[in-house]
Amino acid sequence: MLRSFLAPLVFGSLLLAGIWSALTGSPGVATQNNQNNQNNTAARNQNTRKSEKTEKIDRNQKTLTAEQVAELTVLVYGSRPVLAQIRRNGVERGRITRFMTDGKIEEATYERRFIRGESTEKDKIRLDQKKSTMEYSLIFGEGRLWGVINGAAFTPRQDAADDFLSQHRHSLESLLRYKENGATIDLKGKEKQKGLDLHVLNLTDKDKRTTRYYISARTFHVLWLEYEEPNTGGTPLKYSKKFFDYRWAQSTRVPYRTVLLEDGKQTQETRILTVTFGVKVDDSLFQNPQA
Repeated sequence: MLRSFLAPLVFGSLLLAGIWSALTGSPGVATQNNQNNQNNTAARNQNTRKSEKTEKIDRNQKTLTAEQVAELTVLVYGSRPVLAQIRRNGVERGRITRFMTDGKIEEATYERRFIRGESTEKDKIRLDQKKSTMEYSLIFGEGRLWGVINGAAFTPRQDAADDFLSQHRHSLESLLRYKENGATIDLKGKEKQKGLDLHVLNLTDKDKRTTRYYISARTFHVLWLEYEEPNTGGTPLKYSKKFFDYRWAQSTRVPYRTVLLEDGKQTQETRILTVTFGVKVDDSLFQNPQA
């Protein structure tokens, strides 16, 4: 009697277990699948680590190629993905001191707003400057440069336009984005100046303009760069731009003090007071009011 009573219960339990197993998968199969997934993930991670080890550059090796020097520099400044993400737009404020040829010193505060383009030539930049006697803006967009004063557009003086464009083209950004710009690089070798071991790297852009970078072999910071530009009379002048006071700004390296020299004589000093990346910058700021 008891056996006849228990038999349906046992059968029902087995039937329910079979249905549950069919719907959810048996514990044994699930455990095996989980184990296989873990093994596959571990294998992928191991392969990734091997790949990373293979691609890792030893900055202390005796000889480095031009690309290795450039890529180590990009990495030190934050890495290409981080720079592209963090510095996609931003606002920089500071002071500009100009040393005039007549011995006078001209002071100005500035605000620089920008939106990063696919290359530096496609960047949008607005530089607002406030002097004791006037305020004006220089705006670069769509490969063109113009000025705005009191809400009206104007054409900047040739020397002011040349200075703006030359500093944009011969810059840290040009090296950090050399691949995006389609520029070529050439390692001139190593030098020792004032007790510093330096990598000397030439960069030539698509318009054949050349910038020479002096990069610390210890920190891979760009200590200074050099380039030549013709003056208004057509005579080539040698410019040097030196970078000081490197600090972290949102996981990227930024020099807070820059000195510009013309044929060995200091003509300008720029000091950053604040810089913020990733803030919203209205596209209308870069539109020509006469367009």
